Amino acid sequence: MNVRIFDTQLELDAFAAELFIDIVKSKPNAVLGLATGSTPVGIYAKMVEKYRKGDVSFADVTTFNLDEYVGLKPYNDQSYAYYMNKHLFAHIDIPDTQTFLPNGMAEDLDAECAQYDSMLLERQIDVQLLGIGHNGHIGFNEPDHALSGETHVVKLKDETREANARFFASMDEVPEYAITMGVGSILKANSIVLVVRGADKADIVKQALTGPITTEVPASLLQTHPRVTVLLDREAGRMLG
Repeated sequence: MNVRIFDTQLELDAFAAELFIDIVKSKPNAVLGLATGSTPVGIYAKMVEKYRKGDVSFADVTTFNLDEYVGLKPYNDQSYAYYMNKHLFAHIDIPDTQTFLPNGMAEDLDAECAQYDSMLLERQIDVQLLGIGHNGHIGFNEPDHALSGETHVVKLKDETREANARFFASMDEVPEYAITMGVGSILKANSIVLVVRGADKADIVKQALTGPITTEVPASLLQTHPRVTVLLDREAGRMLG
């Protein structure tokens, strides 16, 4: 793993955005794996800034998102489809037909998962952006005795729902289920960029990067991937020595 620690959030965001932009410049039809939550917001803002300056075009890019809540319509302001449009897609030149997220409103969720997997099999992700949950989840792959390699429906742990409750009016509104890309699909990406911020993530960062490889800490499986770049702020990296 290539681990880099940054003094400021702006430096981290700029560096991460440049990694994605460099890939798109060298391969205009690149396939990008994208993530949501508070961590990527500044990264997407930098990508938009570069596009507006004319430094990069996303017209031929394809994107796949890690996950989506079950039961939230795309125009719900807490859905990840809404998030991606708000922070990235609506501000760059990528066609809607080239952006993919799981459909959390699908009548047959198992069929939706299978269809998403079939699309992922057709196109290898060039670079996958990841964050990490306090319990070590990547995507919504929660700690368990065994993990699914493929896209699947997952019941979210209480701690994950509590961590995401700040985005909702109340805990009751936080969905209990999500569709997530499986760990196997994540690990098939040609390269992975893991971004983590904050002192509250320092312990799980240490477990994921230096602890035993275990499904009880899903992010620890990233140790098996040959091309992982880890970008941390000082607080998140403070236990790495």
